[in-house]
Amino acid sequence: MNRIPNPAAEESTFFSHLVELRNRLLRVIFGVLAVFIGCAYYANQIYAYFAEPLLRHLPKNSSMIAIDVASPFFAPFKLAFVVAVFISAPYILYQFWAFVAPGLYRHEKIMILPLMVASTLLFYAGASFAYFLVFPAVFGYLTSNAPAGVAVMTDINAYLDFVLAMFIAFGLSFEIPIITIVLVWLGVISPQSLAEKRSYVIVGAFVIAMFLTPPDALSQTLLAVPMWLLFEIGLFCSRFFANKRNIA
Repeated sequence: MNRIPNPAAEESTFFSHLVELRNRLLRVIFGVLAVFIGCAYYANQIYAYFAEPLLRHLPKNSSMIAIDVASPFFAPFKLAFVVAVFISAPYILYQFWAFVAPGLYRHEKIMILPLMVASTLLFYAGASFAYFLVFPAVFGYLTSNAPAGVAVMTDINAYLDFVLAMFIAFGLSFEIPIITIVLVWLGVISPQSLAEKRSYVIVGAFVIAMFLTPPDALSQTLLAVPMWLLFEIGLFCSRFFANKRNIA
């Protein structure tokens, strides 16, 4: 028996989804705003913490500078907002999951939820790797190689833009295992085919690192090598997801 289309019911369902989406977005906005208010109170302390890897390696009697008049005010608040979004990421992902989960099959939920959690943790791991391991090595190298007669005094806005770009670069690069697993799970490529392209992946990792990091071999290597190792981890784990897909 053919189902008779009911335009009124379909329109009602469509608007209910829009209302649900609006409510989820409002919760995200208010959640991030609440965290931002808390971070804004400590904006200067947060900026000092993020500037510490550079300040540690600046020459004696040198310091960071503010070229723009409003930079001492806006730079810390800009960082406080980014930190608020960073902290709120699990809550944002939860709202996204709560919106899409009712429309997923059970086996899709079993696959997608762990990947979402893992991708969040990997992004945090990438940013932490950049702060605790890459920044000290890179800033130590860059400040020690300044030409004679050049005072190393970095603008606070320029420094903030640099570290945020590095956080995003390393955070996204640490998502390589998730990308690998998803491609295999969707049947776009097989683990065997990925293994055969390993040499191209290694070269590609160094090419990507060349564009995402400062023009020195140390920082490029510190990004490219983890990208390659993460690819190997994703390749290993993707074999289990390929087996599950074949069984399904």
